Amino acid sequence: MALRLVFRQDSFLCPFPPRGGSMRNCGARSQRVSMAYAVGTSSRIEIPKTPFGPPREAHEQVTHSMAPQKIEIFKSLEDWAKDNILIHLKPVEKCWQPQDFLPDPSSENFHDEVKELRKRSQGIPDDYFVVLVGDMVTEEALPTYQTMLNTLDGVRDETGASLTSWAIWTRAWTAEENRHGDLLNKYLYLSGRVDMKQIEKTIQYLIGSGMDPRTENNPYLGFIYTSFQERATFISHGNTARLAKEHGDSKLAQVCGIIASDEKRHETAYTKIVEKLFEVDPDGTILAFADMMRKKISMPAHLMFDGRDDNLFEHFSAVAQRLGVYTAKDYANILEFLVGRWKVEELTGLSSEGRKAQEYVCTLVPRIRKIEERAQGRHRNMSALWCQEFAR
Repeated sequence: MALRLVFRQDSFLCPFPPRGGSMRNCGARSQRVSMAYAVGTSSRIEIPKTPFGPPREAHEQVTHSMAPQKIEIFKSLEDWAKDNILIHLKPVEKCWQPQDFLPDPSSENFHDEVKELRKRSQGIPDDYFVVLVGDMVTEEALPTYQTMLNTLDGVRDETGASLTSWAIWTRAWTAEENRHGDLLNKYLYLSGRVDMKQIEKTIQYLIGSGMDPRTENNPYLGFIYTSFQERATFISHGNTARLAKEHGDSKLAQVCGIIASDEKRHETAYTKIVEKLFEVDPDGTILAFADMMRKKISMPAHLMFDGRDDNLFEHFSAVAQRLGVYTAKDYANILEFLVGRWKVEELTGLSSEGRKAQEYVCTLVPRIRKIEERAQGRHRNMSALWCQEFAR
């Protein structure tokens, strides 16, 4: 596991101060420290910069790693998914919509409501908006995530309108998630606190770059990834809700909170799928779990780029870490939660390789925590140096 320290320049914040505000915390003077962790090694290839994305390292691509006969497992679970997974979707008519939380453009009070929204946003620090923008950009790359789910053998939507339970879930999940980016995008636009064109470029770059979760067309790996990731987004949006409330914007807190509640519901569905896989194929599932944790769960927006900063995601992550929105501690907590949720320590009847994978997964949390504690000490020291060097 390696620790990397890098500095950033804010990309998203409005180049002009808020009305009546100061330039002290805006724009190019704000610098951050990023900590990124990497577990293990793998083959990598260098991808040069293109008009569509930054230069980056990419892992060697592995495809269709699931044994073909295991596709039958997912076919056999069709009825189970209908009864146990689709119940975690809400009927459209009972879903909240972004307009429920935004000023009504058809109302005579629209301009006053926008002024009130902007007034509330003035009390929120710039760092918070960096994180909120990063969260919104992540949500707006939804086409990539639907594409990723439709790479998975045995569960993909083969026609674009397939009536299998797996395909129905993917489309309806995507439709529910689509509201998240819409709501955050409109809120940020109305706030006047951010550079919307720069954000829009970042979204286009991210969708064009895709993502590399290393799930290998394998639904075992894919559903373990989504179980972890939905819990991570639930935590992140929950913490932005908490911070918004602390900064006096209860409406923004409500926005972030309602998104977090969706993520929690989706987490429940994905973790149930993996729980079922542990029931029907414990050996294959524990091997997949260990494989994903050895490769490390990458965040969906890890290829984030704004046209200028080749390490933008690391810099966004550093601010999220420092504000306590999503941290290395959260990563360890999620793994600990999933190990308990899936009763990994209680698995029996495993093969020799399965037992090794079980031991690896069950002993990984303490190791991550030890490294995180050492990294936190370095982070605090670096933050102090940063304050002395740049806060002038």
